[in-house]
Amino acid sequence: MFGMTVIDSSPVTSPPVDVCVSVGSAHPRPDGQDRYTIREVAEYTGLSAPTLRWYEQIGLMPQVRRSPTGQRLFDNRDLDWLAFVTRLRMTGMPVADMVRFAELVRQGEATFAERREILRQTRREVIARIAELQDTLFVLESKIDFYGGAQGASERA
Repeated sequence: MFGMTVIDSSPVTSPPVDVCVSVGSAHPRPDGQDRYTIREVAEYTGLSAPTLRWYEQIGLMPQVRRSPTGQRLFDNRDLDWLAFVTRLRMTGMPVADMVRFAELVRQGEATFAERREILRQTRREVIARIAELQDTLFVLESKIDFYGGAQGASERA
């Protein structure tokens, strides 16, 4: 009897992820291997495994593929999304707003305008925070200069 190889040719469908997220991303496995365990993703992103599970549970992450044994299998698109979410976190965006943005991404191109407005508002908030930090930096530099000058004057006296 001859051996026969069966190849599953059904298309693999990944959850829709905003393609702009992956522009210029570097991945830990540039050789094309596109499967990561939760531990590998945690090490790569700096996020804990419980945080990654929580992100999936609240809808901040698309459903992550699973191995036949139930182990989460992340891919490069998931890494791109997590990099974007990390940037959103750095802006101070509330988790609920990030989840809303993720929902809009899953809904597809019809939500581009709403997503753009969310990002524009976030940009305005980031610009305001940068201005506040620049003002704070100016005050700190002034104090440093003052104390440096005062120390020099006391040493000359």
